[in-house]
Formats: sequence, structure tokens, C-alpha cells
Amino acid sequence: MRTLLTGQVRYVAIGASDAVGVGAGDPVMGSWPARVAALLPPGSAYRNVAVSGSLADQARVEQLPSAVREQPTVVTIWLAVNDLNAEVAPSAHAAALGAIVDALVRDTPARIFVGTVPDLRAVPAYAEADQAALIARIGAYNAGIAALGAKLAGRVVVVDLFTGSAELTSQLTVSPDGFHPSDAGYSLIAARFAEAMRTNGIPLAR
Repeated sequence: MRTLLTGQVRYVAIGASDAVGVGAGDPVMGSWPARVAALLPPGSAYRNVAVSGSLADQARVEQLPSAVREQPTVVTIWLAVNDLNAEVAPSAHAAALGAIVDALVRDTPARIFVGTVPDLRAVPAYAEADQAALIARIGAYNAGIAALGAKLAGRVVVVDLFTGSAELTSQLTVSPDGFHPSDAGYSLIAARFAEAMRTNGIPLAR
């Protein structure tokens, strides 16, 4: 394990409704970034700049400037499902996400953790979707995210939310709206981000 940070951790979360905590019993404390932030060492700082409904390119305009101003040492990004639902081309999503990451690499000292898209086929909101087309589109999005992580491997870590994602998309982990995570789902997502962060030297409690 590489120890990359000492002293205070300054954590900023960029994202959409899941980062805001829609579907949680207590959205402020129950979102997955808030659950990760609860594991930060004493003296750390946390700011969530996520905006519900954001596409990646909207986040580049609306969230990125605030994130950079915070000069974070750690950033998490999970921006893909809204783009997928809006039928944004995988190449356009990758370009927008890449612009966010490139700016963070250039203008902050942050290690950046980017989540992939889970297998959404079991999520009730996608029950009527063309399942073959859905999984192909998810694969294309995730390939773009993986390429971004490979290009900037010294600063960017891809958090795999796809492998073994049945536990993230079961009826027990999806909220009553059939789309957003429940508290159980947010806990699992936070655990995946937290483990990736610990593996890469971020000093989180267990």
C-alpha cells in the first residue's frame, strides 16, 4: 500500500442524485459520499458539490469550479447513469468526464476516484429496457472510464462498481422509487469507494 497523504484530508464529492442521497432515509448523512466522509480522520474536511440530475458535461460547468476552489486532496466522481439514460454517446460522456478529471489533475493535488456503472439490468426502472442494448451501453461507458483511469494512472483510480454488482442492484438495495439506492445500497457503494481509497493510501477508518 502506498501512503500518499499525511495530515488532514480534504475530500470533495462530485456527482448527481446518488451523491445527494436521494432514496436514503436521511439524504444528508445517508448518501454514499457522506458515509465515506464519516470514515475520514479527525481534522479532515468534506464538501459535497453534487447536483441532482447532473450529466457529466453539466457537472463540468456547475460543479468543477467549486471543487477546484476547495483544493481537495481527494475527489470522488460518479457521473454516468444520467448520461446513459439521456442517451449521451459513450464517447461524449468520456470526453466530458475526461475534462473534469483533467482539470482536477491540473489545478488540484487530488487523488481522484471515479466510479463505473453497475449492471443495471436488475434495477426495476430498467425492467422494460432492451437488456442486451443496456448491457452493451454500460460496457461502452465503462470502457471509457477505464481508459481515463489508464491514461492518468498516477492520479486517477477507477472504482469498479460493475463486477459483482448484483448486490448493488437487488430489490433490497434499491429504494421504493425503483431507481435510486436505498440505505443498504448506499452502504454498499460507500464500501466500494472506501476500499479503493484505503488501497491507494487514503487513511480511512474501518
